[in-house]
Amino acid sequence: MGLAKTEIFAEKENRIAQYAKAFGHPARVAILQYLFKLNTCVCGDLVDEIGLAQPTISQHLKELKKIGLIKGNVEGTSVCYCIDEDEWKQMKSVMSDFLNQDTKTKECC
Repeated sequence: MGLAKTEIFAEKENRIAQYAKAFGHPARVAILQYLFKLNTCVCGDLVDEIGLAQPTISQHLKELKKIGLIKGNVEGTSVCYCIDEDEWKQMKSVMSDFLNQDTKTKECC
């Protein structure tokens, strides 16, 4: 498998791709929806709610945390997760700018 060569693209392009990747798996979308629904930090309820194995949930949480959409705090022996509100607002702004582009060409293909 070849390298992605992400360094040749602008920071904004890389960020859009990271957000798109986060939304590219239904488990990550379900995790985000669950966190929004509860509107509080979650400590371990995700396995029962999402219906996937703990290692799978942990991997998806790791991906969401890596791009900053969620944050986690250690409480005792578990990690509690919640939406990172500042990063969520930033993501909405970046994605909105990208998705609200319109073509200027009237006739094409």
